[in-house]
Amino acid sequence: MTQIATVERILRDGRAEIAVPRQTACGHDCGSCAGCGVTGQSVRARAENPIGAEPGQKVVVHSSTRNLLGIAALVYLTPLAGFFLGWIGAAAANLSAPVCYGAGGLGFALGLVPALLRDRRLRRQGGMAFTIVRFF
Repeated sequence: MTQIATVERILRDGRAEIAVPRQTACGHDCGSCAGCGVTGQSVRARAENPIGAEPGQKVVVHSSTRNLLGIAALVYLTPLAGFFLGWIGAAAANLSAPVCYGAGGLGFALGLVPALLRDRRLRRQGGMAFTIVRFF
């Protein structure tokens, strides 16, 4: 996955701190919507800087699409699967509808745990791996 970023500063280890504009599912066409509230927000990350980019320069950064899709599946699909497993398990035990929904909610909450653990591990490692590939 490639994105356009701005180099904010150069870190001591030679990597760069970059600001990547936050993307939205709608394609970021805020002129026709402006309903999500993410206009102008950016995500800060660290990136390998093999081309020697300097602060203020616009660059193209690359990150692993596979890692990004894995994180998205963990964040979105695991809680959903937890909900259905909890609900189906309670329904299979012939429990009442409120108990089934409660079990689904518990399954959903438990499905969030792997995403939270992955987020903590990723933060300890310094975030997603980006590499500056060229100037924009």
